[in-house]
Amino acid sequence: MPAIIGYARTSTIDQFAGLEAQKRDLLAAGCQHIFSEQVSSVANSRVELNRALAAVGTGDTLVVTKPDRLARSTLDLLTIEANLTKRGVGLLILSMGGERLDTRNPTSRLMLTILGGVATWEREIMLERQREGIQRAKEAGKYLGRKTTDDGVRDSVEQLDAAGVIHAEIARRCRVSIRTVGRIRKAYKSNGNGHLPQPSATGTHDSTANL
Repeated sequence: MPAIIGYARTSTIDQFAGLEAQKRDLLAAGCQHIFSEQVSSVANSRVELNRALAAVGTGDTLVVTKPDRLARSTLDLLTIEANLTKRGVGLLILSMGGERLDTRNPTSRLMLTILGGVATWEREIMLERQREGIQRAKEAGKYLGRKTTDDGVRDSVEQLDAAGVIHAEIARRCRVSIRTVGRIRKAYKSNGNGHLPQPSATGTHDSTANL
């Protein structure tokens, strides 16, 4: 028999009552088991969410009260939904702007397709404005490029690498790309004194920093 699994989340600063209210709504929606946690949506690891995603299989349904309880952004929501659909798992959002969204029906699938188009459009607008802003700053002689990875991240990479942690895990913990980990590691290894070199006053452009 297909399982109906619920996931509830509030941030670390929200009231506990908010979490209980979500659980009540999920139970009312027929959830047989609920994974819940109080953690920021931007936290590196949402343990209970990962457990909920791992618990559902073909024919099952994952239920959340609102999209922001599940995803960090529209893109994150679409990515999670695509992965669930690929596995044959339905996604039920009890309130998506006041409407119920159930990926097991065509109308909800259409809504998600529209959301995907809007998210792409918004990103293109943002990038266009960013490019225009950079160009204006360059013309005014004020553009210095993106700052290098901050000292805290560099120190964390050095410490984790010294402890023998693999690059992929370092990247996940520090929230940077594997390429950035390799670049930082190479920099402090070649520096020869066991410490990372400090960034220059003007900064260095690095397209992989802070990814």
